[in-house]
Amino acid sequence: MLIGIYNFKYPDYQIRRNEIYKRILSYNEIEFIELDIDDIDFWNKIKTVDLFLFRWAHIDDHHELANTILPIIENGLKIHVFPDLNTCWHFDDKVKQFYLLKAHKFPIIDSYVFWEKESALKWAESAEYPVVFKLKKGAGSTNVLLLSNYKDSKKIIKQIFGKGVPASGLKHKGNIKYKSIENFFRVKIDKYILNKLRKIQPNTWQIGKNYILFQKFLANNKFDTRVTTIGNRAFAFRRFVRDDDFRASGSGKIDFNRNEIDLRLIQLALKISTKLKFQSMAYDFLYNEKGEPEICEISYTFVDSVIYNCEGFWDENMIWHEGHYWPQYLQLKDLLQLENLKQPEIIDIKS
Repeated sequence: MLIGIYNFKYPDYQIRRNEIYKRILSYNEIEFIELDIDDIDFWNKIKTVDLFLFRWAHIDDHHELANTILPIIENGLKIHVFPDLNTCWHFDDKVKQFYLLKAHKFPIIDSYVFWEKESALKWAESAEYPVVFKLKKGAGSTNVLLLSNYKDSKKIIKQIFGKGVPASGLKHKGNIKYKSIENFFRVKIDKYILNKLRKIQPNTWQIGKNYILFQKFLANNKFDTRVTTIGNRAFAFRRFVRDDDFRASGSGKIDFNRNEIDLRLIQLALKISTKLKFQSMAYDFLYNEKGEPEICEISYTFVDSVIYNCEGFWDENMIWHEGHYWPQYLQLKDLLQLENLKQPEIIDIKS
């Protein structure tokens, strides 16, 4: 058995993720090789592996490469990959996620996607405010805004159907990225310096243009619930919203108490992952006015250490399994179909 691991050179958290895979494989004496698309022998080497690990991140460079090579490797060469196309074709694209879940009649928050300016403006005139605006791309609540009236919506619509919106950082006072920068310094910063800070995020070069996504605002949610499935297992925790804000993703205010988890969310996440054949998936749940759960977003990749810090997981029969598990360990256990795969007792890596 030979495992291929793609040699990501950035960002640092991506390198750490791969290091955990390597340590688990080494601990179990399973051979692996690192692969790089810039190696002129890449296509010969890829044919020698039994599994190809290409856990890509929220970076445009990664998107471009994944969309280029993964279909060839999985469908053309018939090599087992993680993530497979069922799992990742909609990653970091909230429009695709909405269309997918809506088509299968799963409970995603009411959303409104427009591909023409006049259709968007017409809808915005009679919309019930406030509404949430999102770019397709963005993690940790970036590029997510709460619009309070038609004037706010019209301005965003004109921009996105005009010159477009940088996915690297929406230039709006309500964008969480800019709010956090301004709150950090707590002083009035020269506009030139602040604009420089707003361009910190590297390797993001796509422009949000000629589409727009609005989502119904579900008020009175003090937290969301993140449910992460890995195979037939489900991990869960609650994330509380930031102070004086409505966004929970990236807040860092996490509650791991499993007794506070709504078990309906566990069952629903496992049902969806099974139906849509996801190898692994994180679901963000909120509640509507009737107290019913609805999905806000999904993502195949997530922060590893937060999953490890969970008290355990539920299986498909809703049986609780106590313990701390690295997601890489459980992913490899499934992918390699090795029930006796062992997890190192200590993996001293911050992920």
